[in-house]
Amino acid sequence: MNQCFFVSDLHGNLEQYQKLFALIEKEKPSAVFFGGDLFPSGLFALTSQNNVINDFLNDVLIKNFLHLKKKLGEDYPRVFIILGNDDGCFDEDEIIKAEEKGIWEYMHDKKSKFNGFIVYGYSFVPPSPFQLKDWEKYDVSRYVDPGCIPPEEGSRSKEVKKDNIIYGTIQKDLELLIGDNDVSKAIILFHTPPYKTKLDRAALDGKMFDYVPLDVHIGSIAVQRMIEDKQPFLTLHGHVHESASITGAWKDKIGKTNMFSAAHNGTELALVRFDPNNIEPASRELI
Repeated sequence: MNQCFFVSDLHGNLEQYQKLFALIEKEKPSAVFFGGDLFPSGLFALTSQNNVINDFLNDVLIKNFLHLKKKLGEDYPRVFIILGNDDGCFDEDEIIKAEEKGIWEYMHDKKSKFNGFIVYGYSFVPPSPFQLKDWEKYDVSRYVDPGCIPPEEGSRSKEVKKDNIIYGTIQKDLELLIGDNDVSKAIILFHTPPYKTKLDRAALDGKMFDYVPLDVHIGSIAVQRMIEDKQPFLTLHGHVHESASITGAWKDKIGKTNMFSAAHNGTELALVRFDPNNIEPASRELI
């Protein structure tokens, strides 16, 4: 048995985190995957004098994972985390530093072995209408959907060279991260879902920007193309909260690749349970 948990887009919701910590203690999964948007709003923290994000990282996440590690001992799970587009970059150094305590593995733009599988992580999403741009990047070209703000505009909590912003793409990043690797036994942890699937359906029906109809699919073309071409074993996604409510589906497939989303637009904790050695019975429970 190789039971794993997957959650995403908790946005600092204490009640949901408390439910998750209790389930980790009770069920003792082999691994817990976090698909980004872990914290309260990064833009709020960036534009206020409030210390809420740092407090949440130290007083909620680090504190509770240290408690679980001490209590569970050898039963403590591998914890794989990435950030999402609503998380500021300003806490990234502290998250990496917390790895030294053995409570999690920060996976953005990295890979790690896990029980016969290789785990990859990647945080960036295509340009959105939101102001915080720490984790936004051009997708396959410098095209921006109507109503969205280019990555070189908006706000950032860490300075990035303008050339890297203007000329960087998700597609180029994935080519460097994945390369020619065999990913048939890979679990890839994304924040963005792939484009035009059951996992990236936004509530934009009938909406217009400057008389142009908005695309109801807001996922990444680069991620879609990589999955089509490389056929990883499993990809995990978040970001589009309402997608499962609209499509009625929290999972999808491209070829042989299984794709799960843990994003949810309700107040419940959306928990995806799966065993990578027996993927078909995977389930999503609203708790």
